[in-house]
Amino acid sequence: MNTFEQIKTIPEPTLRRLPMYCDVLRRLQQQQCVQVSCSSIGRALNLEPTQVRKDLAYTGVSGRPKVGYEVEVLHAAIEDFLGWNNTQDAFLVGVGSLGTALLGYLPFARYGVNIVAGFDVAEDRVGRVVHDTQIFALEKLPNLAQRMKIHLGIVAVPVEQAQRVTDLMVDSGEIRAIWNFAPTALEAPEGVIVQNENLFSSLGILSSKLAALLRDAE
Repeated sequence: MNTFEQIKTIPEPTLRRLPMYCDVLRRLQQQQCVQVSCSSIGRALNLEPTQVRKDLAYTGVSGRPKVGYEVEVLHAAIEDFLGWNNTQDAFLVGVGSLGTALLGYLPFARYGVNIVAGFDVAEDRVGRVVHDTQIFALEKLPNLAQRMKIHLGIVAVPVEQAQRVTDLMVDSGEIRAIWNFAPTALEAPEGVIVQNENLFSSLGILSSKLAALLRDAE
């Protein structure tokens, strides 16, 4: 079984928790902690120690009874598992408010993502430099993706443009993973991964929970 097939067998909730463990371990390293237990990680994230242990088992690192894990070793293992220790160059399309914010989000580099160029169709954005990133006309994306061997694309455009941008990325022949911030499902062929980040869905869940909480408080 290849690495991609192995990743596909891991539960998505586990994949979503592993970055949270990284954040905890990073803070522990800053505090010069050497060892950490599943119980300590669980308390920091409000998770059961058994769940933490199951999740960490996927990284291949084993803790020692009554001692736990070496913080530095575990942190490195999770980053290696997630591919964060191998910076992935990326293209971003859509340099509006959201796209500009993403370009300026410095922690991306810490998580293995380096946005090397932005693209847009608006003439007043093309040719500018936003957060030290050059903005190009959208039609240049396929050629530049081929020349620069870019495999990751980020979509931050309005819904009505999202599929067109996705098709353009796919047609480049190089982009194999798309991080979609447009609130719509995208169609992509087999062999191209699409990860959706629907902010409005998260807001809907938050709003419904808040409304229920307020009703219960009345």
